[in-house]
Amino acid sequence: MLKILKNKLEQGNKTSKYPKEPIALYHRYRGMPVINTDCSADVIAECVCICPQEAIDATEKTIDLGRCTFCGQCESVEGEGGAFVSFSENFELGAANREDLVTGGALPALADHSKQHFKKLFGRSLQLRQVSAAGCNSCEADTNVLNTPFFDLSRFGIDIVASPRHADGIHVTGPISRNMRQALIDTYEAVPSPKVVIASGCCSISGGPFRGSEEIIGDLSSLVPVDLYIPGCPPHPLTTLHALLNYFK
Repeated sequence: MLKILKNKLEQGNKTSKYPKEPIALYHRYRGMPVINTDCSADVIAECVCICPQEAIDATEKTIDLGRCTFCGQCESVEGEGGAFVSFSENFELGAANREDLVTGGALPALADHSKQHFKKLFGRSLQLRQVSAAGCNSCEADTNVLNTPFFDLSRFGIDIVASPRHADGIHVTGPISRNMRQALIDTYEAVPSPKVVIASGCCSISGGPFRGSEEIIGDLSSLVPVDLYIPGCPPHPLTTLHALLNYFK
């Protein structure tokens, strides 16, 4: 016991002070895209051609964060007027509406779209059942990180629970394979009403890299109503934390 106390005193408090204090991510992190509308049409056209997710619209000069895997290929294309897309270190990517993810470089503040009755119903406590619907484990791993001492998700009254019957909603990752379709629906129905649904990662939002495959559903909103979208491949833990705190708390 004395060794444990000594070790604790030596290590100190390792928990991040976010959101009370801002936190900076590594400079190679790709977050909110910055769109350069003044670049040449040829640069935009090349970005459209090389985007593996068909996430870029040359006419509207937008990028669909629900499809984007943040691979960075578009960022490497430069020409007259500079590059069309550059990625900032802004990790605040959550959205309440699917159409908001089709962006020219900005998203509406989550607090402006938050359904206030959620706050009244759940107060300072939110229990979520995480459902991996054929995910590759990247989104799942970065969600699990939120339970480490650095993030300490439970200090905000948010917990991942084992049973949907003990949950206020579901947090879904993965492209939703056909084999997982019924299990996902059963989990959703097992959650007592009122309940919330979170689509996390581009796979659950649009199918991600598996979009178009006959073996996946690829769009969670086609099965159950979605309240919160968290884009990314995978979403950074801070992206998820920011979305949860600003939408539900």
